[in-house]
Amino acid sequence: MNNFTLVENPLIIRDMTYLRDKETKEYQFRLALRRVAYSLAIAISSEFEMEEREVITPLEVTSGYKLKQQIVLVPVLRAGLSLVNSFIEMIPDAKVGHIGLQRDEETLEPIDYYYKTPKNLEISKVIVLDPMLATGGSASAAFTFLKNRGANDLILASLIAAPEGVKKLNKDHPDVKIYTAALDRELNEQGFILPGLGDAGDRTFGTL
Repeated sequence: MNNFTLVENPLIIRDMTYLRDKETKEYQFRLALRRVAYSLAIAISSEFEMEEREVITPLEVTSGYKLKQQIVLVPVLRAGLSLVNSFIEMIPDAKVGHIGLQRDEETLEPIDYYYKTPKNLEISKVIVLDPMLATGGSASAAFTFLKNRGANDLILASLIAAPEGVKKLNKDHPDVKIYTAALDRELNEQGFILPGLGDAGDRTFGTL
Protein backbone atom coordinates (compact mmCIF):
# COMPACT_ATOMS: atom_id res chain seq x y z
CA MET A 1 0.00 0.00 0.00
CA ASN A 2 1.36 3.38 -1.00
CA ASN A 3 2.47 5.90 1.61
CA PHE A 4 1.65 3.47 4.44
CA THR A 5 3.85 2.93 7.51
CA LEU A 6 3.09 0.41 10.24
CA VAL A 7 4.80 1.58 13.43
CA GLU A 8 5.60 -1.52 15.47
CA ASN A 9 7.83 -2.44 18.37
CA PRO A 10 7.41 -4.69 21.44
CA LEU A 11 6.11 -1.84 23.61
CA ILE A 12 3.51 -0.79 21.04
CA ILE A 13 2.39 -4.41 20.61
CA ARG A 14 2.02 -4.70 24.40
CA ASP A 15 0.06 -1.45 24.66
CA MET A 16 -2.18 -2.29 21.71
CA THR A 17 -3.11 -5.45 23.62
CA TYR A 18 -4.16 -3.28 26.59
CA LEU A 19 -6.19 -1.06 24.26
CA ARG A 20 -8.01 -4.00 22.68
CA ASP A 21 -8.88 -5.71 25.98
CA LYS A 22 -12.46 -4.87 26.99
CA GLU A 23 -11.49 -5.31 30.65
CA THR A 24 -8.94 -2.46 30.50
CA LYS A 25 -10.04 0.36 32.79
CA GLU A 26 -10.40 3.93 31.51
CA TYR A 27 -7.24 5.22 33.20
CA GLN A 28 -5.25 2.23 31.90
CA PHE A 29 -6.66 2.78 28.41
CA ARG A 30 -5.64 6.44 28.47
CA LEU A 31 -2.12 5.66 29.64
CA ALA A 32 -1.60 2.96 27.00
CA LEU A 33 -3.00 5.22 24.29
CA ARG A 34 -0.69 8.00 25.42
CA ARG A 35 2.36 5.75 25.14
CA VAL A 36 1.41 4.56 21.66
CA ALA A 37 0.85 8.17 20.59
CA TYR A 38 4.40 9.04 21.72
CA SER A 39 5.73 6.26 19.47
CA LEU A 40 3.65 7.52 16.55
CA ALA A 41 4.94 11.07 17.05
CA ILE A 42 8.54 9.85 17.10
CA ALA A 43 8.03 7.77 13.94
CA ILE A 44 6.34 10.63 12.10
CA SER A 45 9.18 12.98 13.04
CA SER A 46 11.30 11.19 10.42
CA GLU A 47 9.31 13.28 7.92
CA PHE A 48 10.44 16.58 9.48
CA GLU A 49 13.05 18.82 7.92
CA MET A 50 15.73 20.39 10.11
CA GLU A 51 17.86 23.49 9.84
CA GLU A 52 21.12 24.21 11.58
CA ARG A 53 21.49 26.84 14.28
CA GLU A 54 24.22 27.96 16.63
CA VAL A 55 24.03 26.87 20.26
CA ILE A 56 26.24 27.91 23.17
CA THR A 57 27.03 25.13 25.62
CA PRO A 58 28.61 25.86 29.06
CA LEU A 59 31.97 25.17 27.39
CA GLU A 60 31.88 26.38 23.79
CA VAL A 61 29.88 27.31 20.73
CA THR A 62 28.66 24.39 18.63
CA SER A 63 26.03 23.51 16.04
CA GLY A 64 22.50 22.40 16.83
CA TYR A 65 19.26 21.99 14.93
CA LYS A 66 15.67 23.13 14.98
CA LEU A 67 12.57 22.17 13.02
CA LYS A 68 12.49 24.00 9.71
CA GLN A 69 8.76 23.74 9.09
CA GLN A 70 5.76 24.79 11.15
CA ILE A 71 3.89 21.72 12.45
CA VAL A 72 0.10 21.85 12.70
CA LEU A 73 -1.82 19.15 14.53
CA VAL A 74 -5.46 18.69 13.54
CA PRO A 75 -7.42 16.23 15.68
CA VAL A 76 -10.69 15.00 14.22
CA LEU A 77 -13.23 15.61 17.00
CA ARG A 78 -13.70 14.10 19.35
CA ALA A 79 -11.61 10.92 19.41
CA GLY A 80 -8.62 12.69 17.87
CA LEU A 81 -8.30 14.78 21.03
CA SER A 82 -6.96 11.69 22.80
CA LEU A 83 -3.75 11.90 20.74
CA VAL A 84 -3.11 15.64 21.05
CA ASN A 85 -1.32 15.82 24.42
CA SER A 86 1.32 13.24 23.50
CA PHE A 87 2.06 14.97 20.20
CA ILE A 88 2.20 18.39 21.89
CA GLU A 89 4.66 17.07 24.48
CA MET A 90 6.91 15.79 21.69
CA ILE A 91 6.39 18.89 19.48
CA PRO A 92 5.74 21.71 21.98
CA ASP A 93 5.83 24.51 19.41
CA ALA A 94 3.19 22.85 17.20
CA LYS A 95 -0.05 24.68 16.53
CA VAL A 96 -3.42 22.93 16.88
CA GLY A 97 -6.54 23.13 14.75
CA HIS A 98 -9.78 21.14 14.98
CA ILE A 99 -12.15 19.47 12.56
CA GLY A 100 -15.53 18.21 13.73
CA LEU A 101 -16.88 15.29 11.70
CA GLN A 102 -19.74 13.02 12.68
CA ARG A 103 -20.52 9.72 10.97
CA ASP A 104 -24.07 9.17 9.73
CA GLU A 105 -24.83 5.72 11.18
CA GLU A 106 -27.07 4.83 8.21
CA THR A 107 -24.95 5.97 5.26
CA LEU A 108 -21.59 5.79 7.13
CA GLU A 109 -20.72 9.10 5.43
CA PRO A 110 -19.10 11.95 7.42
CA ILE A 111 -21.03 15.10 8.29
CA ASP A 112 -19.02 18.19 9.24
CA TYR A 113 -20.05 20.48 12.10
CA TYR A 114 -16.86 22.39 13.03
CA TYR A 115 -13.66 23.63 11.39
CA LYS A 116 -10.93 25.87 12.82
CA THR A 117 -7.24 25.76 11.92
CA PRO A 118 -4.22 28.08 12.15
CA LYS A 119 -3.25 30.26 9.22
CA ASN A 120 -0.50 29.48 6.70
CA LEU A 121 -1.41 25.82 6.17
CA GLU A 122 0.26 26.01 2.76
CA ILE A 123 3.70 26.30 4.37
CA SER A 124 3.05 23.88 7.25
CA LYS A 125 3.35 20.16 7.73
CA VAL A 126 -0.15 19.14 8.82
CA ILE A 127 -0.72 16.00 10.90
CA VAL A 128 -4.32 14.82 11.19
CA LEU A 129 -4.95 12.88 14.40
CA ASP A 130 -7.70 10.26 14.16
CA PRO A 131 -7.37 7.06 16.22
CA MET A 132 -9.50 4.88 13.95
CA LEU A 133 -9.11 4.70 10.17
CA ALA A 134 -12.20 2.60 9.47
CA THR A 135 -14.13 3.30 6.24
CA GLY A 136 -11.79 6.20 5.54
CA GLY A 137 -14.70 8.54 4.93
CA SER A 138 -14.02 10.92 7.81
CA ALA A 139 -10.27 11.03 7.19
CA SER A 140 -10.79 11.64 3.47
CA ALA A 141 -13.25 14.45 4.21
CA ALA A 142 -10.82 16.00 6.69
CA PHE A 143 -8.02 16.04 4.12
CA THR A 144 -10.36 17.54 1.51
CA PHE A 145 -11.23 20.36 3.94
CA LEU A 146 -7.55 20.99 4.65
CA LYS A 147 -6.49 20.94 1.00
CA ASN A 148 -9.27 23.39 0.13
CA ARG A 149 -7.69 25.76 2.64
CA GLY A 150 -4.19 25.45 1.24
CA ALA A 151 -2.62 22.46 3.03
CA ASN A 152 -0.42 20.36 0.77
CA ASP A 153 1.97 18.49 3.09
CA LEU A 154 -0.25 16.07 4.96
CA ILE A 155 0.08 13.05 7.27
CA LEU A 156 -2.46 10.88 9.09
CA ALA A 157 -1.66 9.46 12.54
CA SER A 158 -3.95 6.64 13.71
CA LEU A 159 -3.94 3.86 16.29
CA ILE A 160 -5.69 1.26 14.14
CA ALA A 161 -6.44 1.11 10.42
CA ALA A 162 -8.68 -1.18 8.39
CA PRO A 163 -7.58 -2.20 4.87
CA GLU A 164 -10.74 -0.60 3.47
CA GLY A 165 -9.86 2.76 5.01
CA VAL A 166 -6.27 2.64 3.81
CA LYS A 167 -7.41 1.84 0.27
CA LYS A 168 -9.94 4.68 0.25
CA LEU A 169 -7.44 7.21 1.52
CA ASN A 170 -4.84 6.05 -1.02
CA LYS A 171 -7.47 6.43 -3.74
CA ASP A 172 -8.83 9.82 -2.66
CA HIS A 173 -5.55 11.33 -1.41
CA PRO A 174 -2.56 9.37 -2.74
CA ASP A 175 -0.21 12.10 -1.52
CA VAL A 176 -1.16 11.64 2.16
CA LYS A 177 1.18 9.53 4.27
CA ILE A 178 -0.46 7.15 6.76
CA TYR A 179 1.16 6.14 10.04
CA THR A 180 -0.63 3.59 12.22
CA ALA A 181 0.18 1.25 15.10
CA ALA A 182 -1.97 -1.64 13.81
CA LEU A 183 -3.47 -2.81 10.52
CA ASP A 184 -6.53 -4.89 11.39
CA ARG A 185 -8.42 -7.52 9.41
CA GLU A 186 -11.58 -5.87 8.08
CA LEU A 187 -14.73 -3.86 8.76
CA ASN A 188 -18.01 -5.37 9.89
CA GLU A 189 -21.39 -4.45 8.37
CA GLN A 190 -21.68 -1.48 10.72
CA GLY A 191 -18.33 -0.10 9.61
CA PHE A 192 -16.44 -0.96 12.81
CA ILE A 193 -12.90 -2.31 12.67
CA LEU A 194 -12.35 -6.00 13.47
CA PRO A 195 -10.86 -7.11 15.77
CA GLY A 196 -10.47 -3.45 16.74
CA LEU A 197 -10.82 -1.99 20.20
CA GLY A 198 -14.36 -0.62 20.19
CA ASP A 199 -14.97 3.13 20.03
CA ALA A 200 -11.73 4.94 20.91
CA GLY A 201 -13.54 8.13 21.88
CA ASP A 202 -16.01 6.37 24.19
CA ARG A 203 -13.28 4.34 25.86
CA THR A 204 -11.04 7.38 26.34
CA PHE A 205 -13.69 9.71 27.70
CA GLY A 206 -15.81 7.17 29.58
CA THR A 207 -18.98 7.62 27.53
CA LEU A 208 -19.75 3.97 26.90
